[in-house]
Formats: sequence, structure tokens, C-alpha cells
Amino acid sequence: MKLWMAVLLLLASLGNPAHASCQWPLWEQFKQRFIDAGGRVIDPGDPRAVTTSEGQAYAMFFALAAGDRQTFARLLRWSENNLAQGDLQRHLQAWLWGRSPEGRWQVLDANSAADADLWLAYSLQEAGRLWQQPGYSRLSARQLALIEHHEVAQLPQLGPLLLPGAEGFSRQNSWTLNPSYSPLPLLRSFAHRYPDSIWAAMLEPTRRMLEETSAKGFAPDWVEWQDGQWQAPAKGGWQGSYDAIRVYLWAGMQAPDNEQTDNFAQRFEPMLRYLQQHGRPPLRVDSLTGAAEGHGPPGFSAALLPLLSRTAEPRLLQEQLARLAAEPLQADAYYDHVLSLFGQGWNEGRYRFSPRGTLQPQSLEECS
Repeated sequence: MKLWMAVLLLLASLGNPAHASCQWPLWEQFKQRFIDAGGRVIDPGDPRAVTTSEGQAYAMFFALAAGDRQTFARLLRWSENNLAQGDLQRHLQAWLWGRSPEGRWQVLDANSAADADLWLAYSLQEAGRLWQQPGYSRLSARQLALIEHHEVAQLPQLGPLLLPGAEGFSRQNSWTLNPSYSPLPLLRSFAHRYPDSIWAAMLEPTRRMLEETSAKGFAPDWVEWQDGQWQAPAKGGWQGSYDAIRVYLWAGMQAPDNEQTDNFAQRFEPMLRYLQQHGRPPLRVDSLTGAAEGHGPPGFSAALLPLLSRTAEPRLLQEQLARLAAEPLQADAYYDHVLSLFGQGWNEGRYRFSPRGTLQPQSLEECS
């Protein structure tokens, strides 16, 4: 027991932002395993060796947080040339690229993915600000205009909300939404930068969607808005799994600037109680009933670290850090690496979001 507690205390200290170094080993590992020399993020778990717009946008955010300007530029260039028909001023990204059944490397699905587009616009906006690159800022504004035109819908009795993509998510009097696609820190940054825009009007409907669809303390992967109420999609029901894990992640990363933000984070206490009882996050959970099954992979534990840091029981955080130390990420586990870069990176103090949603990377003074 004494040895176990010593391990927990050591891991807790490693999670302390004051102990994080300027070198980000997990980011260097991600680059080595998943990013090729041309700036393409490859998911080796798919036999088509696919690249998603999400993978490109997430990697750009990590490069920004790490101060890695060269990798940021390579990622952006590859995305524009291959996912946006060579022009991000005029086009959203296609969400899926890879090897076709005929063996050609090409776009496999030209539809957009709104979460990737949002993270791309945010990373460009913050790179423009932090690195004093007005070209990035202008490109961010153009992407936001394209997102507003193609991926935002006015839902009756709710207001403007982000659709998952440009095509296939809106039918007559029915809209399909993905709660994990709307991280509040990003939306808040756009709302403050453009106070009279649709982004400011989107904050309250988004907050309402996130709260109402997680009424029992567990988030679903997908939901539908129809006839003035939330309904489960025909496929998947109220299940929360690989998409929903990001809802907890974004909730924990919000700056605790007001009571409303704190209450939103507290909404997910049932998930924390589940961790207390079972030791690991569930792989799947019915967000309507709370019935859970399976054990989520290590990335799920990493995604919950920011939320766990807000709890009054530090033991829960230490237990998940212990799990991550005991279960190294598999070399081809792309999504586990992404969730770990977000969750562990935040826990190590690599970055923070301000109350206005601006990115606050770890400073040289903090990591030296």
C-alpha cells in the first residue's frame, strides 16, 4: 500500500504544471508516429491509411501550443492543397482523404466536418495573434465565414447551432447534432472577437444543448432536435462513447471564471462517481439511463483529467494518472494519442484557455 501511494504522489507531481518542461515528449512522439514529412496526419489504424480534417486541425492546435511553427505551416499547407482544393479562402476542407479501392490517393468523402473546421479557424486565429502573423488571422476570418454559411443552422426554439457538416444533417423540421463538435472555449473566443456576429448568438443555444442533452450527467455521441425537443437518433440511440468523451474534455478545460461555467462542469459528476466506483471510464454509456458497459481505452482517462482537476477528491485524478503511466499508448492508437495530447497536455500546464477563450500557451519562464 505504501509503494502504491508513493507512485500516486509521484504521478501527481508529474501532472503539476510547474514540473512540465519546454520539451513536449508526447507531441514529439505524435509527430514521429503520425505525421509524414509533407505535413499529413496519418491514421494507421485504418487500412486505407486515411487522413481526416480533424486530425490535421488537432495537430495544428498542438503545434501552436508547442510553439512549433514549422510543423504548423506544413500541416496547413498539406490541408489546403489536398483537402480544400488548393484554396482555404474559398473552400472548407473535405473530411476524409486516403487510398481508394483502385489504389489512388484522393479525397474519399468531400463532405466537411464542422469540428475540424472550427479547430482550424481557431488555431489560425490564435497563431495570427500569438505569432503576429496577420495572414493567419485573415484566413481564420474567411474560414469562419464559410462555416457560418455552410455549417450553421437556425433551429426553431433554440437559435443558431453548429451542424456536424455541410451536407446530410438537416431535414424538414429535424436536425442532427454532435455535442462534442461545439467546444465552448472556441466559441467564446469567436464571440469576443466578433461581438455582433452569429458566434455571439450561438453561445447560449450551445450551452443549452450541452446541458439538456447531458441531463443525467453523461453525454451522448449524437442527438436530434425535432418538434421542440431532444430525441435519440435512430442509429446509436442515446449512447455516449468515442465522440462524447470530448464533451467532458472541453467542459473541464473551460476557464473557471464564473458560477455558470462551474455549474456546467459539475453537471458531469455522475461520470466522476462512476470512476470512483469502477476505476476506469466506461467504453459506452446510455446518457439517458446511465447504464454503462466496457472499459474505455487509456485516451478516455486522459480526456477526463481536466474535469478531474476540478473535483474536491484529488485521489480520482491520481488514479487516472496512475493508469496512464501503467498502460503506455499503443504505437498505432491515433485517437488515444490525440485525447492524451489534449488531456495530459492541459494537466501538465502546456496550455490554458482564458475566460474569453484565447489560448494561453506555457511560457518559457514557466517551463525553464
